[in-house]
Order: sequence, then C-alpha cells, then structure tokens
Amino acid sequence: MFLPRPYLGNAKRKVIDFCWQLPDRRPTLIATKATLFMGKDTKLALPDVASFIQQGTPAFVQTNLALFASGFATFALLYCVQPLLPVLSTAFRVTPTEASLSISLTTALLAVSLPIAGSLSEMWGRKPIMVASVLLSATLGVISSLVPNWPALLVVRAAMGITLSGLPSIAMAYVGEEMHPESMGLAMGLYIGGNALGGMSGRLLTGVISDLWGWRTALLALGILGLGCGLILWRALPVSRHFVASEPRLRAVIQPIRLHLSDPALRWLFAEGFLLMGSFVTLYNYISYRLLAPPFSLSQTAVGLIFAIYVFGLFGSAWIGNLAAKMGRLRFLLSAILVTLIGNFLTLSDRLWLIIAGVAILTFGFFASHSIASSWVTARARQAKAQASSLYLLTYYLGSSIAGSAGGLFWASAGWAGVISLTGALLLAAMAIALNLNGWEPA
Repeated sequence: MFLPRPYLGNAKRKVIDFCWQLPDRRPTLIATKATLFMGKDTKLALPDVASFIQQGTPAFVQTNLALFASGFATFALLYCVQPLLPVLSTAFRVTPTEASLSISLTTALLAVSLPIAGSLSEMWGRKPIMVASVLLSATLGVISSLVPNWPALLVVRAAMGITLSGLPSIAMAYVGEEMHPESMGLAMGLYIGGNALGGMSGRLLTGVISDLWGWRTALLALGILGLGCGLILWRALPVSRHFVASEPRLRAVIQPIRLHLSDPALRWLFAEGFLLMGSFVTLYNYISYRLLAPPFSLSQTAVGLIFAIYVFGLFGSAWIGNLAAKMGRLRFLLSAILVTLIGNFLTLSDRLWLIIAGVAILTFGFFASHSIASSWVTARARQAKAQASSLYLLTYYLGSSIAGSAGGLFWASAGWAGVISLTGALLLAAMAIALNLNGWEPA
C-alpha cells in the first residue's frame, strides 16, 4: 500500500483493513469505493498475492534465515543462565529462589516492555526496532560476563529484558503482515524453531563452556554469538512491504490494546500463553538442581548436553504449526498440551533415561502448543498485530517470571514432586482453557 502522507487516520486504516478482507475478484469495485471514501488524492494499492512472501521462493528462505537468527539470539541470551543457576547459587551464595531472579527479572521486564516496543514498531517500522533489540541485548550479554557482584548481574539482566522486548512480538507481526497466508504457519513454526534452537544452544553452550573455563567465559561467548546473529538480521531481513505507520499518539497505543482485550478468543489465548510458559520454564529452572544432586550427580557439562533435546522443540513447532494452520488449530493445541502433560509427569521417575525422555516429550509438546497459540493470535487480530502479539507475549513471559520463581518455593518445601505438582496444575488449566476456544478458530 502506498499513501502520500506518512500517517493514516483511523478511518483510512479501517478502509484498508476492509479491503484486505474482501476477495480479489472485485478489485475495481473496492478501489472505487476506497477512492470515494478516502479522497481522489489518495493512491491505494490493493493487496497483491505476488507481493507476499511465499514458500518456495528465495525471499522466503532469506526472510526465515533472518528471523531464525534473531529468534536464536533472543532465546540464547534470555535463557543462557538457566543451567548456570546452581553455579550462580554457589558463586554468589544465594538460594535457588534468589538465583532464579536472574531469569525471572529478565522475563518480567521483557513482559512489561513488550506492549511499548510493539507500539513503537507501529510508528517507526518493524525492522529498525528488531535489529536494535538484538544488537543491544547481545552487548548487555557481553557486559554480564564482567559484573563484580550479584546485584550488578541482576541489573544487567533486568536491562536485557527491556532490550529483548523489541524482537519477539514484532517478529510475529512481521510474519503476519509479510507472509502469504498459506505460508504463515510454516514461517511462524520456523521462527519459533529458531527460538527453540537458541534456547537449546544457550543452555548447552553455557553448560559446557562454564565447566571448562567458567561461567563468565560462557556468558561472554553467548554475547558475541548474539552480535553475529544481529548482523545477519540486519543484512538479510527484507524491508516491510505491507507495513503502514500509525500516528505517534497515546490513543494509537491504547485503542488497539482495548480492541484486543475486548475479543474473548484473544483473552483465552493470552491466558494460555501464561500457563504454558509458566509450566515450561519452572521445570527447566529446577531440573539442573535435581540432576546435579545425588543420586544422579551429573556434571555441569552432562546437564548442558541434556538440554540438546531442545531440538525436539524445533521440529515440533515447525511441523505441528504448519499442520495446525491447514487442518485446524484447536485439535492440535489440545493434543500438544496433552503431550506436554505426559512428558511433565514422566520426569517424576527415578530413572535417568525416563527423565530425559520426559523432558524431550515435554519440550516437543510445549513448542508445538506455543506455535499454534501464537499463530492463532496473529491470525485472529485483524489490525495492530504487533500489539496483539505483545499482549500474548506479555502474559507468556509473566507466566515465566511468576511461576518460575514460585517453583523455587515448591522445590524447597517438597522437592521435585512439589515442582511437578505446580507444573501439572498449570498444564491442566491450559487444557481447560483450550476447550473454551472451541468455535473461535479463524477461517
């Protein structure tokens, strides 16, 4: 779409949204009505199938490389300290619950900053915010390796939560705007697959490197890796073709949020994100404490290698996300949550191979369900998709922060059984909420 002015009023945006939803067989009629409504001086380019990024094209490969790299860096930086929690507890003489703040503070600040970052992207564009987010976060990752004490580390990690907010929801909005509808499910799955691989690599690399050269070297290596991914994003991501800037007014920020919160289906999806992420992060936060202690007594490297099963999330998100978009989201969401629940309870076993299998199954189910829920949000939101994604991720990361830290209390009082009772309750609630989404699936 091309308009002679930098910003569009609400009426003009409604016309554009209306035109996007009409079938392509009536372009002349649509253009005539839009011209009468908006004025003859306005040039409106209707949506053209060829203008979207489609599967099988070089642009599709290039775009997904950039989004994959950005998701990889974001989640590697976000969760690189997770396998280090026992090490940080020893190095700084803090309890497991206090150590979990190095993740919970990051995700909490990330959550509350997401709507602001999404609103800024509606005014300034998607790519500039995304590139700045990855590069600044990677720089803070390097700084975190140099901190002298525990409060300083928490400050840096909290600041990283703010800078990381410029990537997740905006990347989801970019996919919703630029991808062809038939390619959207696969693209979203691949992006979330990058998240999964980044989360795996962050945990794996820090576990191995910290065992060999210490936790500071591990965080330094992750920061440098993040800078490289930021450069790939900057060079490879195509400029938005369907982005339309909003007016830089407070109303432009608040009105879309009110619109999304008035949609019952979106409210259920936002709650789903809270429960799914809360259960997932809680289990991953404290599994290291269990495996490092007797009777398993694994090394930090061995625990880090166990996180390699994150690759199951890569396949789960891409494969299930693509199938769900074509065959129905609800049935796949319910199935994915059930798989996650089974993996969750398998970790109660005292046999190491069953614990590893349980974590693998849980990881597959979680990323599959997250891929479905997040793509459902972008498909459901007809406008201001970045704000819709931001609200989903707001509750998503609040679940990580609140449940992730609360899990420390369950671990201290009842051990691993206490942690699993919390995560199991969250997943059962997620399944109940998924049933409430029946009938709300977008066409």
